[in-house]
Amino acid sequence: METSGYIALSSQMALRQRLDVISQNVANLNTSGFKGEDMVFSEFLQETEDGKTLSFVENVAMVRNLSSGPLALTANALDVAIRGEGYFGVDTPLGERYTRAGSFRLDGDGRIVTADGHPVKSDVGGEIVVPPDSGEVVIARDGTVSVETGELGRIGVFRFEDETLLVKTEAQLYDPVDQVAEQVQDATVEQGMIEGSNVQGVIEMTKLIETVRRYQSANKLVEDEHRRQRQMLEALGGN
Repeated sequence: METSGYIALSSQMALRQRLDVISQNVANLNTSGFKGEDMVFSEFLQETEDGKTLSFVENVAMVRNLSSGPLALTANALDVAIRGEGYFGVDTPLGERYTRAGSFRLDGDGRIVTADGHPVKSDVGGEIVVPPDSGEVVIARDGTVSVETGELGRIGVFRFEDETLLVKTEAQLYDPVDQVAEQVQDATVEQGMIEGSNVQGVIEMTKLIETVRRYQSANKLVEDEHRRQRQMLEALGGN
């Protein structure tokens, strides 16, 4: 394969990665707390032995859209959405994780947990337990959880110095790695609501169509180059 073929193949590899990311975004259009992602590419220049400069595509990074998703009313007393910045803290077997997905429930011990059963952290780092037969659970806008007998604690909302450094693990959970979580003092939460995905379907489908067309164009260039070389070899073999 000659230079043009390698350049086209480089473009194809980058576009294939972007297709995978877009497909993931589209698949999570209705996933609570999901943050859309995209690839960042740059030009990679390489000089050949004869002094020519070749331009390739290089994958630089993955970027996450940190904007809030739309809030949807569910009327479920244990569904909670953050209005503004911050993340809910949860305890998992692998350590502390953070999420914007506030679809909570009570486990067998009365603890407020995530859909996957991870305990939700209070503002002081502990668990919030709702005693049996406590009646209606009320969550104030500052995150304070109350029942008829009184307050049980406050759901913690945490922030980080650099959100872009959070590493996504599974089920919309993020690993803070080496960052220290800070309490959001003026956090606002909404009971009976959840934050939807911030992915915009029309935009993602437009990106998908554009990327597929570019991939097909690069693929045609590779095929044309392969066909040209084969014809050249056949011509040389016939002489």
